[in-house]
Amino acid sequence: MKSLDLKIIALLCHWCAYDSADAAGRSRQDVPPQIREVHVRCSGQVDPAMVLKAFAAGADGVMVLGCKPGDCHYRTGNHQALKRMRLLQQVMAATPIHPQRLRLDWVSAGEGDRYARLAQEMVSQVKALGPVDAKGGM
Repeated sequence: MKSLDLKIIALLCHWCAYDSADAAGRSRQDVPPQIREVHVRCSGQVDPAMVLKAFAAGADGVMVLGCKPGDCHYRTGNHQALKRMRLLQQVMAATPIHPQRLRLDWVSAGEGDRYARLAQEMVSQVKALGPVDAKGGM
């Protein structure tokens, strides 16, 4: 699978992750072109159905990035995201969609370099899994 064929959706919280993506751009960090950034108000707003809809629409991977624990603008949003994404990964383990196609992580607003690294790692991880329609991929 060519890495340029990959489509990875990055659901970025408004208060930290979205700003870290912006910081990565401003500092000219190497963010892979396979990443499609989607602005959400809070990682806690991300419903498992949104993630599954992304896969159904052709995404090869989904990243949910939110504020670091204790820094959530909405206080418990990132804790809600953690609960939901852990549960979704358990459900995904019983489906043809490999749970490693979903990543939840935390990033602060000024961490453009961390955002770029997480994006690169996700592209590498999904590329190693192969195409979504390959055995074990989806």
